[in-house]
Amino acid sequence: MRYANQVGVPVFVVNFAGNFLVQVAGEMQCDASLPTAENIYHIFGEGFMKKTMFHLVMATGTFIFCAPYASAKTFTESLQQGSVVKVSFRTRYEDVSEDGLKDSDALTARSRLSYQSGAWNGLGFSAEFDDVTELTGDVDYRTAPSGDLNNPGTAIIADPEGTEVNQAFVSYTTTNNQLKYGRQRLILDNARFIGNVGWRQNEQTYDGVSWVNKTTDVINFTYAYINNVNRVFGDNNPIQGDHKHNSHIFNVSYSGFNAGKLIAYTYLLDVENPAIAKSASSDTFGVRWQGAASQTFLYNLEYAQQTKAGAAEEFEADYFLAEGTLNLLPFAFTLGYELLGSDKGLYGFSTPLATMHAFQGWADKFLATPVVGLEDKYINVGVTAAGAQILVSYHQFDSDKGALDYGNEIDFSVSRKFGPVVLMAKYADFSMGEVAAFKDTKKFWLMADWSF
Repeated sequence: MRYANQVGVPVFVVNFAGNFLVQVAGEMQCDASLPTAENIYHIFGEGFMKKTMFHLVMATGTFIFCAPYASAKTFTESLQQGSVVKVSFRTRYEDVSEDGLKDSDALTARSRLSYQSGAWNGLGFSAEFDDVTELTGDVDYRTAPSGDLNNPGTAIIADPEGTEVNQAFVSYTTTNNQLKYGRQRLILDNARFIGNVGWRQNEQTYDGVSWVNKTTDVINFTYAYINNVNRVFGDNNPIQGDHKHNSHIFNVSYSGFNAGKLIAYTYLLDVENPAIAKSASSDTFGVRWQGAASQTFLYNLEYAQQTKAGAAEEFEADYFLAEGTLNLLPFAFTLGYELLGSDKGLYGFSTPLATMHAFQGWADKFLATPVVGLEDKYINVGVTAAGAQILVSYHQFDSDKGALDYGNEIDFSVSRKFGPVVLMAKYADFSMGEVAAFKDTKKFWLMADWSF
């Protein structure tokens, strides 16, 4: 039997003892004569096995079981029974004004076609295609902070035109496990560390392997190996586009406590290309507690430590979050403090795979953490009125080292659903403090999101 190491070939329906589960004549069978862990080196290639974590995952126990799976009897039937096709459109107007740069605006539309097959003995296939178009036909703005040489001196709107495969993966599902191989969406917890950057028109997705285990109702374990990150800046950007990885993601949660859920995670990020992006490499170890003191008061506490950070793996920094939400219907009040620490003013705690637009203000002034770190003290007030969701936020930004005042920001949004359409208006206003690099910025969006 020949094996391939290209994404899209389902060669690794494996168990942790090193056996493969193979599909033979429509029945699942265990075959111990097939390759063991040593052979997988040749299947996935040197990059896949560079770190020992994949060996450790394979050594812990069996994640796919030789058990009957209720599904269509033939492959053809699986295409007819349980398959789902979805179409969605998202149209958005964005206007950006930043001191020192020429104002930018864009009217873009994202068209998405999604397909999910039915199950065939636990096996399935999903594909998703996106097209992003500037409707005026004139892209007169920069789409990235670097790598886009067009329209110098203009404010950035990170929605490049293009047509891409957003997702394409083979899956194998049992009662308690799901394995995916290929290009896929990954969102862990609140997306502070691993997310899809769903706000941008071109979504961030990941090439690799993921395994989710839910053997019990209260324990959820996720492992992912990432060999490529398809970033929001598009395939054509040589610096900010795809980033090649050799990264391992571990996340486990326990929800058996009456008072809340405990989450522990390890994110071992090894960015290999482009060379300029290697500074985003790091090892992060953290714990998160999502608690409920009562039906009206919720809170989150989180701590993480980042080591071996930077291109030379020489920095260390800490992360801390304390956040409380009081629900007094129809209002919700949130008060929070988030710290991305600094290592002696030389390196700031980094979350390069996060959905960063959801944090530290919608003006996106801190997509890269300053080397002296960042403190964000914020308050959110949300209310539901006349079927609309309204949110107002205020942020005060300061450095971790040096007591610098970066500035403050006020954000406002209102959204409402009308049948299959969600309409949204959103505004962000950042006011500069005493650091000239973070200039006054205003952003405004109008968006319509259709799903069918």
